[in-house]
Amino acid sequence: MPLNKTTEVVSKPRITPEGKAQADSKAQQPRQVVSISRGRQRRHRVSDGVMNPLMWLDDDARRRQVETPPDETAFFGYERIRAREKTDRVVRHFNSVAQVYDFMNSLLSFGIHHAWKRESVRMLNLRPGEPHGRVVIYDINRAMIEAGLHKVQGGPLAGVIRHVQGDAEQISFPDQSFDAALVGFGIRNVTRMPLGFAEMHRVLKPGGQLMCLEFSRPVWPLFRWLYDAYSFYMMPFLGELIAGSRTAYTHLPESIRMFPLPDELADMLRGVGFSRVSYRRFTNGIAVAHLAVK
Repeated sequence: MPLNKTTEVVSKPRITPEGKAQADSKAQQPRQVVSISRGRQRRHRVSDGVMNPLMWLDDDARRRQVETPPDETAFFGYERIRAREKTDRVVRHFNSVAQVYDFMNSLLSFGIHHAWKRESVRMLNLRPGEPHGRVVIYDINRAMIEAGLHKVQGGPLAGVIRHVQGDAEQISFPDQSFDAALVGFGIRNVTRMPLGFAEMHRVLKPGGQLMCLEFSRPVWPLFRWLYDAYSFYMMPFLGELIAGSRTAYTHLPESIRMFPLPDELADMLRGVGFSRVSYRRFTNGIAVAHLAVK
């Protein structure tokens, strides 16, 4: 993780605003960064709450699954569940893969995810090495935080990077606390995505930037077909073989195919108050980096 203003708030329990995080954020004035650490379109039917495999949602279905009232239902992959259950499912999901998460990311992406992340951070034009800067890693899952602590402890950035367990739908920092926010491959796991983005907008200073890096649907049909086959056959096989969880690596490609396409996500960002929204596709659209300004 670079020594800039990075934001990887990945996840979600609210730590009270009166807590230490709030006191620290009020005390520091320099630049801050929070890290809030999808074949052809075909119509489909959801039967008994489960969708058929290898399906990319059509435009109407993607919009409906995002706009579903949050007190009713949500999707965990292709499975329709009660909205209030999703957070617990997400926590259990990442508990099961935390110790092999980084290795599996590199294996399944052939290491390309590192290039996507580096380029996304460059798009923010952050200035490295700025004195008194701060990075906050914000994640709902304690096991994921603990799995990454060794990357920071005892290193030159140990005094710069802080870890906070919290809910992305209720970020436990005051308004206008950060200069930049970066969420990488995490917003799909938030039950109410617009609320998560609204919270990031709230904690950004005026002129602050949001970077959202997420999976999306490949552009070329042939490449998309190959990607589908790899996602639904090879990924679960390797997940079971190496991580001991076929379910976790079946949920991954399913959740990608439920996610809004780039133009739709850009509209969502504008809808919560962001401006100057743009995006850039990587690797034929497998991943897309969205940049927006408060």
